[in-house]
Amino acid sequence: MGVYKTSDFRKGLKVQIDGEPYLMIEMNFVKPGKGNAMYKCRMRNLIRGTVLDRTYKGGDSLESADVEEIEVQYLYRQADNFVFMDNKSYEQYELSAAQVDDNWKYLKEGMACQMVLYNGNPITMSPPNHVTLKVEYCEPGVKGDTATNVTKPVKVETGAEISCPSFINIGNVIKVDTRTGEYVERVST
Repeated sequence: MGVYKTSDFRKGLKVQIDGEPYLMIEMNFVKPGKGNAMYKCRMRNLIRGTVLDRTYKGGDSLESADVEEIEVQYLYRQADNFVFMDNKSYEQYELSAAQVDDNWKYLKEGMACQMVLYNGNPITMSPPNHVTLKVEYCEPGVKGDTATNVTKPVKVETGAEISCPSFINIGNVIKVDTRTGEYVERVST
């Protein structure tokens, strides 16, 4: 297992603290007038999602986390579990609804996703940054509401509800940003 010295600390680093994997989400270098340099780090636990703040002195080190990112394909949902398949080994992984979190809103069968494994076990997944989804149901737009930013909730093929402009109709295909959950554009088919 590798070791990261404080000079290697940066945002996005995956480290291990007390036997659990953490993602460094913020790192600030502080050099006071007197004394040693300090590294103020904010880290998110990759298993529980909790956030931890720690300060390290120059010369300290942290173990690298044994995490691996793989590309998987979403297969199907079975009760409260989501089933994915590794594109290289064809091995199947199951994630609970809690591990998938709000990403279920964007999952379509056959979609390519990223999965994080810790010690060979899946802990989290992320869909592509943008997905196209078909509108299954929405209220008709009111005529004359085209000049302003009027939005309405629409239900898409995954069962999620997304706020869209009033000109979107049933059967339209929309592009959604999975990082924010916001409507991006209408896609012509």
